[in-house]
Amino acid sequence: MSFFIENWVLIAVAITSGAFLLWPLASAGGRAGSVNAAQAVQLMNRDKAVVVDVRDAAGFGSGHVIGAKNIPLADLEAKLPGAVKNKAVPVIMVCANGATANRGVAIAKKLGYENAHALTGGMGAWRTANLPVEKA
Repeated sequence: MSFFIENWVLIAVAITSGAFLLWPLASAGGRAGSVNAAQAVQLMNRDKAVVVDVRDAAGFGSGHVIGAKNIPLADLEAKLPGAVKNKAVPVIMVCANGATANRGVAIAKKLGYENAHALTGGMGAWRTANLPVEKA
């Protein structure tokens, strides 16, 4: 017991550092549908995931994931049901950096696409991973 009393500062530091290590896991609730580039490729290959690029036409034309469908975020609610009829298939939302894709996931989930994901880091992460890009 004297160990705990004499070393309370060290114990407090250990508990605090453990909390900082676990914080990203606890705060992932807002981004629960995020996947990295490697996980996205696995979803595309194994589960035939549909990639939806939520950037505007100019962003899409500058380079996109091969086979991606371009549905700008403003049109997503109206056009997603026509583009992806099977709501059980995984849907991967892609944007420039990942922020807009998270909003796309929220819209998709509201429409009933429970298996919707956002590509973490967007096209920047896709290019950093040296994955193939197609230009329109």
